[in-house]
Amino acid sequence: MNVITPRQRFVQCLSPAGLHTMAYREWGSASNGRVLVCVHGLTRLGNDFDRLAQVLSEQYRVVCPDVVGRGRSDWLRDARCYGIAQYVADMVTLLARLDAESVDWVGTSMGGLIGMSLAGQPGAAIRRIAINDVGPTLDAAALARIGEYLGKPVRFASVDEAVDYVSAISAPFALRSREEWREITLPAIKQDNGGWVMHYDPRIGEPFRAATPQAAAAGEAALWGLYENIKARVLLTRGERSDLLSRATAQRMAETGPRARLVEFAGVGHAPMFMHADQIAVVRQFLLEE
Repeated sequence: MNVITPRQRFVQCLSPAGLHTMAYREWGSASNGRVLVCVHGLTRLGNDFDRLAQVLSEQYRVVCPDVVGRGRSDWLRDARCYGIAQYVADMVTLLARLDAESVDWVGTSMGGLIGMSLAGQPGAAIRRIAINDVGPTLDAAALARIGEYLGKPVRFASVDEAVDYVSAISAPFALRSREEWREITLPAIKQDNGGWVMHYDPRIGEPFRAATPQAAAAGEAALWGLYENIKARVLLTRGERSDLLSRATAQRMAETGPRARLVEFAGVGHAPMFMHADQIAVVRQFLLEE
């Protein structure tokens, strides 16, 4: 397979605090009307889909944004705006820029919540959506685990030290080699005063930690309502050992609303990274089947 170089692009979006720029990488022909949007997890960035995008770039124009506050995108002036509502608004702006009649969607963790929130809106232009290891109900133990490192100040003396850190906190990804961990670490760090730091705004954790139990319960109920309103065809992928998406929640998603097709990946926790051929094949088949 020929290695395809993505195009780096930017789109201007709006939050209550003002304008900001969201970065995205685009693969395949810019004139292809068949568009796939791939959205990453909470502390990750669009590069996570590089391997998937390579495979699908002949069939799709593949678009992989860095959600605001991550990677090449701007940081928001007001950290209180870091949340699903703002991320969905930014994606609506991106879809307008792409000028496609409909799009397909792959969303990992937070990217899946954004996709559900958008696909559940009346008149949504999402045709098929692959939701990766997330659902309207999130297990508390996983949220506590994520809260232990989210936004905490960490600094690395070397890239190898950063790889050690990412492979430790993200061990459930179940990558298979040091080279794979390095592949996902390099885009996710940036140089800073002679060392390296994570390539996201540490303040993205502020709304996460400020959420009350009442707000969390209201958000969960709203997400279930949106999920059950989805008209698109849905694939739900789950890591067999996931601590974020329980089997009970996954089963409910398979039985209600759009009745997602459920596929589990053995030996993987939260979340499958779509870097390996078996995982990529599941998504490819779902997106391209008649």
